[in-house]
This record gives sequence, structure tokens and C-alpha cells, in this order.
Amino acid sequence: MANYTTGVSDVGVESNVPALSWGPIIGGAAAACAISLILLLLGSGVGLTMVSPWGGESASFTTVSVTAAIWFVIVQWLSSALGGYLTGRLRTKWAGVHTDEVFFRDTAHGFLSWALATVVVAGLAGSAFSSLLGGGAQVASSVATTATVGAAATAAGSDAAPDPATGYFTDMLLRPQDGAARAQSDDAAAAAEVSRILVQGAAKGEVVEADRAYIATIVASRANIPAGEARARVDQVLQQIEDAKNAALKAADDARKSAATVALLGALSLLIGAFVASAAAALGGRQRDE
Repeated sequence: MANYTTGVSDVGVESNVPALSWGPIIGGAAAACAISLILLLLGSGVGLTMVSPWGGESASFTTVSVTAAIWFVIVQWLSSALGGYLTGRLRTKWAGVHTDEVFFRDTAHGFLSWALATVVVAGLAGSAFSSLLGGGAQVASSVATTATVGAAATAAGSDAAPDPATGYFTDMLLRPQDGAARAQSDDAAAAAEVSRILVQGAAKGEVVEADRAYIATIVASRANIPAGEARARVDQVLQQIEDAKNAALKAADDARKSAATVALLGALSLLIGAFVASAAAALGGRQRDE
């Protein structure tokens, strides 16, 4: 390689040969994209073996998410290394250029090749990647809207149900003194009222004592059991509802943490991939010139 000649001033002299060679950049990016797609398909096939519709035979969501993130890192590094190296080896030799400038150009070519490949792969697999990152937010949003949807479904399922926005408060105004008598005379209305009380309690986070006592009265009348046993049954059911809500919140929080882990590892792997592509291009360019 011809080195820069010291002592000779070339200020104001501009070469007609561009420093940017798009051919090697596009070639390296195409190779990186192809390797990325092959490895992603391989990872998808392996990942599908980790999940199963049968209970107890599937890996946890956290395990699948972390494994997918690690595989994404490996894919990024391997494809970046290959694309950057090909970019450096395929360029033409720059004559009369200082070695430091050659090193800079090679690293810049490797970085541009990585950037082009990343944009293409992200465009092809963007929907799947966005779904992965947005999974935690979607689960959390569904948990937050469960109470509202449940109230609307309860209202739609009963012809005699009041407006879901005011049904609970309407029930409080029309609540009879003898709830047991009403439960015996109109089972459907009593069941619908209990459903609205449960929905309201889920939305507020608790069922107030007056509502608990009223539900226990209805349960004792319909099930023909003592008041104490009815109250114990009501408390047990309400505790199950609370446990189910806590389990849903925990699942949403786990999904959020997994999505955050995937996003952070993805960003880190992209940064390291850019470095790997630049270093590989510099290595390939140096071997090309030698």
C-alpha cells in the first residue's frame, strides 16, 4: 500500500475518487441480512420446541424470553462480523492514502454495512419484534381494563340488568330490607345483583362490609345454609377473586420485566454489533491490502 508522502503539501488538491464505496457496503449488508434471517429461522425452530400447549411441558415465559434475547445477541454478532469482514475485503485498494485514513474508511464502511443490514432486517421482522417488546404493555393494559369489560359483559348478559355505569348504585338504592325473600322470589335478579357487586368490588379493589353481608344473606337463602357458613363461603370466594387478580398482576409484571430485559439486551447487542462490524471491516481491509 502506498503511504502518504510527508513533506509534500497537497492542500487544495481533491481526489476524483470517492472515499465511499457503496458496492462493498451493499454486498456486506446483503450477506449480513441473509445470515441473520437464516439464524433467526433456526432460532425460531428451536424456540418452538420449548413451548407446548400441554400443561407442564412448556418452558416459562421468562425462560423463553431470555433465551430469545441471548440468541438475538448471537445472531447480531455473527452476522455483523461476516458482513463487516466482507465489506473490508471486497473494497478496492486506496492508493496514496495514509494508513490512518485507510483504517478510518474501513471502519466507516463496516459501520455503514451494519447500519444498512440492521435497517433491512428490522423492516422485515419489525412486526414480530414490536410484538415481543409490546407484550408486557399489552398484558398490563388488558389487566387494567378487565373490570370495565367484565361490567359491560355482565350487563349485556342479563336483559333486566341496569346501565353498567350506574347498575351497582341503582341496586343500592333499590336494595330490599329482606334480601333473603328477594333471593327466593327472583333468583335471576339476585344473581345479577351479586355479579354487579363483585364487578364493582374488583374495580375498587375491595368489597365493602355492607355488600359482603348482603351477599352472605342471599347465599344463605339460596343455598339453604346457616348465616355463618354463608359468610365463610362469601369470604372464600372473595379471597379467590383477590388471588386471581394478584396472579394476573404478577403475570403482567413478569411480562413487563421480560420485555424490558429483551429491549435492553437488544440495544446492547446492536451497539456491540456495530463495533464488531467496524472491527471486522478494518481486519478485512488490512488483509486485502496485504
